[in-house]
Amino acid sequence: MAGIGFELRKLLKKKSYTGLLQTYAYAGIISSGPWVLSIIGILVVGLFSIGVVVPNVLISQFQVTVTYLIALSLIYTGLAQLIYTRYIADRLFEKKDALVVPTMNGVLFVIMTFGGLLVGCAAYWLFPEQSILYRLLLVVGFSNLCGIWIAALLLSGMKQYMQIVWLFLLGYSTVILAAFLLRGFGLEGLLSGFVFGHLLLFSGMLFQIYRTYPSDTLVNFAFFNRHQTYLSLMLTGFLFNLGLWIDKFMFWFNPDTGQQVIGPLHASVIYDFPIFLAYLAIIPGMAVFLVRIETDFAEYYESFFDAVREGATLEYIERMRNEMVIAVRKGIFDIAKIQAIFTLITFVLAPAFLSWLGISLLYLPLLYIDVISASLQVMLLGLINVMFYLDERIAVMWLMVLFVATNFLFTWLSFYLGVAFFGYGIAASLIVTLFVGLLVINYKLSQLEFDTFMMQ
Repeated sequence: MAGIGFELRKLLKKKSYTGLLQTYAYAGIISSGPWVLSIIGILVVGLFSIGVVVPNVLISQFQVTVTYLIALSLIYTGLAQLIYTRYIADRLFEKKDALVVPTMNGVLFVIMTFGGLLVGCAAYWLFPEQSILYRLLLVVGFSNLCGIWIAALLLSGMKQYMQIVWLFLLGYSTVILAAFLLRGFGLEGLLSGFVFGHLLLFSGMLFQIYRTYPSDTLVNFAFFNRHQTYLSLMLTGFLFNLGLWIDKFMFWFNPDTGQQVIGPLHASVIYDFPIFLAYLAIIPGMAVFLVRIETDFAEYYESFFDAVREGATLEYIERMRNEMVIAVRKGIFDIAKIQAIFTLITFVLAPAFLSWLGISLLYLPLLYIDVISASLQVMLLGLINVMFYLDERIAVMWLMVLFVATNFLFTWLSFYLGVAFFGYGIAASLIVTLFVGLLVINYKLSQLEFDTFMMQ
């Protein structure tokens, strides 16, 4: 999200309640808009298909298929997301803008081709009872999602945040419309609408990128030179996405909590739905995260390193470091405070909301702990963001190892403790990871001047 602070600071300069509201609204939209639209879009497609797509199990098969496509594409592209972002950032710092599009084309070619081949083999061997069209849509849908995640990273680096939101709005509006028109064709019709909408979304992203960075070279594969990339970032991106999904996979494939839906794909009626609702409750925290970390902290961060490069006095350098520390603490505290408020609001309104939707109140305990987990996840994002600013790649990588390991361990333990402890696995994992991360970042900030000068 580098560079977003400039846009937010413009709004904050108005120094009025209107400007403040605009700032947080803007931050909330650009940070949460795409995935909120995707969640709502998938749910809406399921709702208007009831009674038309027969039998109703086909609707569940569609939603589960889409969920797996999103989860596996995120985990798979996690191997490239962070190292690609860093590589492009380094080239832009070197004023080599002409390498942006050729490098993106090279990454997309390798990621989408290899991913498509993997899913193609899996579709052929694991879904023999499904139609050829369904298996073909799996391949196209997976490859296309991989391309979207990579293109979205580059658009974020170009500071075209609102364009991303508008493109997602266009894409998921198309998904809903196309799925509505094709729902008479059953599972394949719904999935065709999903794939078509995402193809339009991906095309729009590529158009924006090609228009911004014209180049005479079509493809460049220098990105895959290991001397110009950071393997720690590759592991971090993969482990972060794996950590967010591993508890879901465990619930899906546990015979006591999950059931087969289509082919080898499983789902968990107990665990899945509260997660969807919980992620809608963290929009305020994401807005605060962007505003605090990307304005106050980023501003003092720039001042600190400008002072180092320009030979300022040690007193001034230490003062900027202290302001950075204060900004980090205040930012994380504000995220925790806002999310605590909205968590309590969710607790109060959840019973009425579930009743209005016609959903059993038995989901309430799991919904409560999922909202807490989602809030902790926002705080972890803020912490990781600060550590990446400080270029603490190795520390973040080990933090993600801890996240994956503890999420697996605590989720496995929750199975033995019983239904009352479902959902506590990822919550406990996030608490442990946050605690360790805060200790690490506190130490790194205390040693910042020494580390900065000794790295030169």
